[in-house]
Order: sequence, then C-alpha cells, then structure tokens
Amino acid sequence: MSISEVFEKARAEGRAVSVGCMPAGFPTVEGSIAAMIAMAEAGIDVIEVELPYSDPVMDGPVIQRASEIALAGGVRTKDTLRAIEAVARTGVPVVLMTYWNPIERYGVDAFARDFAAAGGAGLVTPDLIPDEAQEWLAASDAHQLDRTFLVSPSSTDERLAMTVAHCRGFVYATAVMGVTGARETTSTAAPALVARVRAVSDIPVGVGLGVRDGAQAAEVGSFADGVIVGSALVRCVLDAPDEAAGLASLRALSADLARGVRAVKR
Repeated sequence: MSISEVFEKARAEGRAVSVGCMPAGFPTVEGSIAAMIAMAEAGIDVIEVELPYSDPVMDGPVIQRASEIALAGGVRTKDTLRAIEAVARTGVPVVLMTYWNPIERYGVDAFARDFAAAGGAGLVTPDLIPDEAQEWLAASDAHQLDRTFLVSPSSTDERLAMTVAHCRGFVYATAVMGVTGARETTSTAAPALVARVRAVSDIPVGVGLGVRDGAQAAEVGSFADGVIVGSALVRCVLDAPDEAAGLASLRALSADLARGVRAVKR
C-alpha cells in the first residue's frame, strides 16, 4: 500500500494516520527491525525509518542518542536498506527520514533505485529544500517515490505554497520551532499551520514534534491527517533494561497511539 493509499483509507474512516519513527541500527540492526515490526503489529500505520547521521540538526537528545548508539555499532546505509526491506515485507508502508549528505554520498539516483527496490515508499528530507532538490525531484519521479519536504510556523505563505507543490504523499508540518522531543503539551501553532497548508492544497498534512501518548495523538489527529511520533517511541527502547522489556514498552505505546488516532472521528 502506498503512502497516499494509507491516507486515503484513513480519511475514508474519518481518522488520522499514525506515523512511528525509529532509527535503523538502534540498538542493533536486528533490534531495530524487531522494534519496527513490533510497532507495525501494534497498529502504527506508517513506519518512518531514520537513517543515523552524525550531525542530526533537527533531532532532539533522545533520537540523537539512539543515532549515536547505531553509528557506534557500525550501522551503514546498506544496513538501513536491509531494515527497510524487512519492515516493508509486513505490508506497512515505509518512509525514510534522512539528512541529505548520506544520499549525495551514495548517489542520488542509485539510492532512489535501491530504496525503491527495498520496498521503500518515499523520503522525508528535513535539510533539503525544493529549490535545491532538482536531482532528487528527478530521481523520485524516475523511481516513483514520494517526497516529503517540511514547512514550519515561520514559512511565508509563498514558501509554504511552493514547498507543498513539490511534495508527494504528505507534507511534514513541524509544529514547533526547535528540535524533536516529547513534550507535556502539544503545539498551539500546529492547527494554524495545518489550516495554512489546507488553504493551498489538499495534500495530507502530517504534524510532528512533541507527541508522547495516545491522548496527545487524539488531540493532534483531530485537525491533522497524520500524527508523527519519534522520541517517545525511541525512549521505550532507550530506557529499557533489556530488549524484551523495550519491545513490550514499545508495543504498549504504539497501541496507545493507534487507539488515539482512531478515537477522534473527523
């Protein structure tokens, strides 16, 4: 199922889509595969795999720490592709969140080819803007991949419209100015940002940064098409005394988030 089909199905059900993020290779490559499969089995609609990177400027301390552990364990891009292939076999769509340097180093078209062959659906590129993405735009067209750029509360109306016009699958609305991380309350800026996107496009809008539980997922899902959760899920594994406890905690939170996006009919 493609990303667009997931959003269309959820829209027909009158609910939002849950998107759960986990770095590949954290705590190990096999451990990350097990974690993402557990998230899918617990009801998360879309798995967002993060490619570990040494300078993750958007990510907060929890995901930074997980990426450091993955890199220290020797994870490579080929391992991330292997993890994507394993998770995609579950039938749950997989998107990759990645900073741009690793893709340029791999080769943009070659990466798009190998990513599509692994079953990946599209890329979220936080540090790539459409103005400078000609190579990626061409490669994503050639290999039929979705592309998700970011908009934020500080985006001008002109820039927001231009960015959304280059997205396919969904657009990522960063609900706060700052790095990722679970918060006590969700952003008050998010509804206004979603409304600004809806004024210029009917593309699904995913809201990220800050959601930590099912109640907050329900709150965000009442106005957004997708609820993106990263740090709270990663913390389940990071804080666990062992792998089994981490997977159990991860399953419980994933199920809570899945219930949250289904609790509010839109």
